[in-house]
Amino acid sequence: MMWVLVTICIAALAALLGQRLLKLSEIALANREVPVKRLPNCQLLKNIEYGAEDFTILRDGLAIISTGLKYPGMPSFSDDPGKIYTLDLLDPRLIPVELTIKGDLDRDSFNPHGISVYIDETDKTIHLFVVNHPQHYTSQVEIFLFVEEDNTIVHLKTIKHDLLHSVNDIVAVGVESFYATNDHSYPSAVLHMLAVFLGLPWADVVYYSPGGVKAVGDGFLSANGINMSPDKRYLYVSAILDHEIAVFEIKKNKDLVHVKSVAVGSLCDNIEVDQVTGDLWLGCHPNGAKVAVYDPEDLPGSEVIRIQDIHYEKPVVTQVYADDGSVLIGSSVAAPYEGKLLIGTVYHKALGNVTNPNSAIVSGCPRTLL
Repeated sequence: MMWVLVTICIAALAALLGQRLLKLSEIALANREVPVKRLPNCQLLKNIEYGAEDFTILRDGLAIISTGLKYPGMPSFSDDPGKIYTLDLLDPRLIPVELTIKGDLDRDSFNPHGISVYIDETDKTIHLFVVNHPQHYTSQVEIFLFVEEDNTIVHLKTIKHDLLHSVNDIVAVGVESFYATNDHSYPSAVLHMLAVFLGLPWADVVYYSPGGVKAVGDGFLSANGINMSPDKRYLYVSAILDHEIAVFEIKKNKDLVHVKSVAVGSLCDNIEVDQVTGDLWLGCHPNGAKVAVYDPEDLPGSEVIRIQDIHYEKPVVTQVYADDGSVLIGSSVAAPYEGKLLIGTVYHKALGNVTNPNSAIVSGCPRTLL
């Protein structure tokens, strides 16, 4: 009788294991392939060789770019510290400019991830918020003052908190206040992978201010990109492993109320919001297994998705760009500006689509650019 019970238990565990492995394959979109859909008049940006994981575009067309991320579980092709660049999208040459970092910051361990800016309306100063992983699995938020005329960022403050244990992205709402996503349920990668394996949605969104810190949104297997509507009433969060964008209403006490989720059919990373139309632009991974493993013979692809009318009953979800990895590997962020489209990646290059074909490589960024 004992052997019968043991056999039943082993069979049940094997069935559970098989079911969860199948589910993980579905979560990673491991069998997904997307047809190539490139844009004309585009070029790979100079100086960006090891990723442009996130960026934000100011109203004057100046993009601030986070580069050189070394993220646990992802490939990395450089041991150099991360850097912050600017890119003038009104300049047809599209040449990134490295910013000088001043102040009390360990530059050797600088490992920037998600970024956001807050413009103080009282004096128009620009505060740059950067998620930093100085020891890979650690997370902290750096606040800088951006001095555009000097191409400089001055370090003002480092923020650490137990609730900010696995920060991926950030959206600033004050000179020292922000919402942030934790992409892990636990600081421990092993415990997080166990939670994902078991389907436990324990990753969350955290609100930080000098007056207090609190978890304000949960129910995520992994919370990734985050951004805010132009009227500052709604927060958008990428539930990357659920292939959805979650929409939250922001309450007066900074708590979040879930409004809806919009299916996007891809593993979408960072979210950028068009400040005029309110459209969401998403840098996505069409196949998560490929982007994590990185096989030179079967390269990870890239995908850009746009969501229009997200607050309507039937939002319009459109694929704008798709590549099989022969041009752009592992897209993580995308945004338009006056007819141009800028696309960043986790650990590869960055791509700009330009309006003047005489100033850039044309015909959809041919493979020879690599």
